[in-house]
Amino acid sequence: MGAIASRYRVHNAGLISTDIKNVEAEKKRENPGTLDELHKKTKDVMPVNFEGGKLMVNKGISNHFQMSHTLTMSSTQNGYKLGATYIGTKQISPTEAFPVVLGDVDPSGNVNFNLIHQFTNEIRIKGAAQVQECKLTATQGTLEYKGPDYTLAVAIGKPDLSEKSAVFVGHYLQSVTRRLAVGAELVYQSGARVMGGEIAITSAAARYTMDDSEISATLGAAGFHVCYFKQASEQLQVVAEMDTSFRGMESVGTIGYQVTIPKAELVFRGMVDSNWNIGAVLEKKLQPLPFTFALSGMANQAKQQFKFGCGLIIG
Repeated sequence: MGAIASRYRVHNAGLISTDIKNVEAEKKRENPGTLDELHKKTKDVMPVNFEGGKLMVNKGISNHFQMSHTLTMSSTQNGYKLGATYIGTKQISPTEAFPVVLGDVDPSGNVNFNLIHQFTNEIRIKGAAQVQECKLTATQGTLEYKGPDYTLAVAIGKPDLSEKSAVFVGHYLQSVTRRLAVGAELVYQSGARVMGGEIAITSAAARYTMDDSEISATLGAAGFHVCYFKQASEQLQVVAEMDTSFRGMESVGTIGYQVTIPKAELVFRGMVDSNWNIGAVLEKKLQPLPFTFALSGMANQAKQQFKFGCGLIIG
């Protein structure tokens, strides 16, 4: 009897220890990422459609520098772009190195520039600028601070001292539990073109993560946006999205999916929305050549609109 009681106590102690570990794991909170990436899983599944023909050639100059040549031919855009990417030597993780500098320019002199640099594990800055027709048309700077279980970000865009106009954006995202994160956004804009000289808009955000699914939502004075992501299997991802505008009194629902076939090195993305838009993109790697072939199609039967695209990425 004593041996049985001893084994019983040991067994119960093991169960209690396991329960304590599970509770501790449930309570453990991690950094939730940034508010900009709240709907990232859903957005990554949706196809990015294009029209006409597109040819992109990527050439690695060194371990840190890469050039790209992009030729686009469509009814809305025709032309050539020269792009460059530099990745620095500051290794933050096995997959991340900083600073990262990206830019492209076309024959008309239009330039796009992006800079990302991580000073420490907590502090990251981002900068972007755009030049159109030899004029600086857009600028933006962002400062992010990542704490153990929260992220704080402040951004300023389109500052113009002569017109005393600018856009300020503040983000905060906090992990409440291991699965739940909540946050808020404040957008403040000032300028002569703004009614009353200034305006401020606030919105709330939340994300709940399960083992193989995720739901995220934002709610503000302008509208309501909710996304759902589901990892149905190793090859299939399914998403749903609803975007409601309170001002326009309109809602658009979208369903999308992504099918990945690793053995065939093929990725297929598709979507359909409540406005009768149907879109799909197929990407296929042509091994052993360093080629990626892409097909894009989008149709709206109600409006009798059809778009088709074909692309090839080399390198």
